Formats: sequence, structure tokens, C-alpha cells
Amino acid sequence: MVSPPKAHQGILSIDRYASPCGQLSVGGIDGQICLCEWDEPLRMKRSLNRLYRFLGITVEEAASPVTDRAFRQLDEYFAGQRKAFSLPLRMVGTPFQMEVWNLLTAIDYGNTTNYKWLSEQMKSPQAVRAVAAAIGANPMSILIPCHRVVGSDGSLTGYAGGLSAKHYLLALEKRHSDSPR
Repeated sequence: MVSPPKAHQGILSIDRYASPCGQLSVGGIDGQICLCEWDEPLRMKRSLNRLYRFLGITVEEAASPVTDRAFRQLDEYFAGQRKAFSLPLRMVGTPFQMEVWNLLTAIDYGNTTNYKWLSEQMKSPQAVRAVAAAIGANPMSILIPCHRVVGSDGSLTGYAGGLSAKHYLLALEKRHSDSPR
């Protein structure tokens, strides 16, 4: 379960992580990760604006103990040695977004699901587009596994890191998964 936002001011330390499928910005505040975002200017601007609105943050480009820990776990993930992350997360979003993001954490490594199934789990089968929008706003790529959500027909659908990154992540997990799916 991810923790709800708490309004306060603080310093967000951001460091860059070069993954095999693209550059990520990983940010931590007060010993918690609150950002693991693909380095795309518009996405970063939206994510930082949300963090500023909710937390009143100041940004500094620097490593921190929690970003270093995230880097180690990301290294293990990309080496096929880690199937779940054990990082303290501070999710910042609307209650609906956080409910969707919490559901994403229940999708097992190596498995996929679709937007319709997620909306049904939320007891809102008509909210497929709202669920998709919340997934699109996920500021914790890879850590909150939105890459595991595909179209109802199994096709790859939009992903913040691009479809090639999504394909890479799903293939990585399939190679190292114990799951028959």
C-alpha cells in the first residue's frame, strides 16, 4: 500500500538513472521515493508541478540515500534478480489516482492485465478512460508497474517511456518470470 500525501515543505533530491531502455529521474524526499519518471520534459514538468502543489517542494539535483537505494533495486530488477521493489514510497495524487496506482502494485511480475479489468476491480466498469488517465499520470514508472497494463486484445498501448521501453520491460519480466502467463 502506498502512503497518502502529507502537505509540508521539503527538498526533493533528484538523480538520473540510465536504464537499459531509457533515462529516468528518481527523486526522494524525507527518506521516501516520490518520483521515478522517464526523462521527458513535459512529463517531468507535470510530475514536479504535482509534487510542488501537494508538498511545497524545492528541487535539487543530488543523490540521496533513498535514491541510491532505488538505483540498487533498479539495477537488480534490470539484471532479472528483483521481482518486487521494497522502497518507501510517497505517492502524490488524487484519491482516485492513488486507488488505481495501488491496484497496479497487485499485478504480479511477469503478468499483465488490461484497463477494463482494473476499472471492474474499482467497482467502476464504466471508468475505463479515467483509469487509463490515472495510469498515464503515474509518477513512479517501473516501481508502480503501469507497464503491465495492456489493451483488452493484449496489444501494447501507450506508455510514458514509449512502446519500445514497455516492450523491453515486459520481455525482461517474461524471461525471468516463474509465471506461465
